[in-house]
Amino acid sequence: MIINGFQKMTLLDYPGKVACTVFTAGCNFRCPFCHNASLVTNIDKNMRIDEEEILSYLKKRKGMLDGVCVTGGEPLLQPDIEDFIRKIKEMGYAVKLDTNGSFPEKLRDLCQKGLVDYVAMDVKNCMEKYPATVGIENFDTAAVEESIAFLMNGDTEYEFRTTVAKELHTADDIAVLCDKISGAKKYFIQNFVDSGDILGENLSPQTRENLDKMKNSGKKHIQNIELRGI
Repeated sequence: MIINGFQKMTLLDYPGKVACTVFTAGCNFRCPFCHNASLVTNIDKNMRIDEEEILSYLKKRKGMLDGVCVTGGEPLLQPDIEDFIRKIKEMGYAVKLDTNGSFPEKLRDLCQKGLVDYVAMDVKNCMEKYPATVGIENFDTAAVEESIAFLMNGDTEYEFRTTVAKELHTADDIAVLCDKISGAKKYFIQNFVDSGDILGENLSPQTRENLDKMKNSGKKHIQNIELRGI
């Protein structure tokens, strides 16, 4: 496991649980609004955290923490992700996985083995605008669509979420996306925030008026649609 970040406690990352968050390094997307550039293209080997340090911390925090969030980067890029999550589960923790949905086979395998309790999948935009939104020319959305279908038809708890920037997303885009994921259990629209560590340039957040339009545009397709982090 290539781990380049560790938050020892969070009340926000795992719904309803006191958790910690593990940040894996590396991603196959280049989303211009990504707020973790240091985990995507500017990976500092000196910041690497040993897996055993994480596991040792978790052993000491049994009874105080409920779960572990595994995020990135893109965690499913890690070849030993299953072994790492299995060790966490064996300690009795619930596991939340954050993913961009581009590895449906790995996602399905982990969920069907009971190793993941909750999935937060980023759906970046309507399918037509995915290439520009993920920073990959001619990006094929087939894998992403397969992951969407698996989660919506499976037994694992999940949420979909979209980070929206003024230059990349419109209310019409969100309406088309919500039609695509119509009937989803949970969908969150998150406003872009410049963390100072983003991949792109000249991006700006949406206005509250536009965020409300986006939420309203998706309501006929998804009952549980909310704005997050505003």
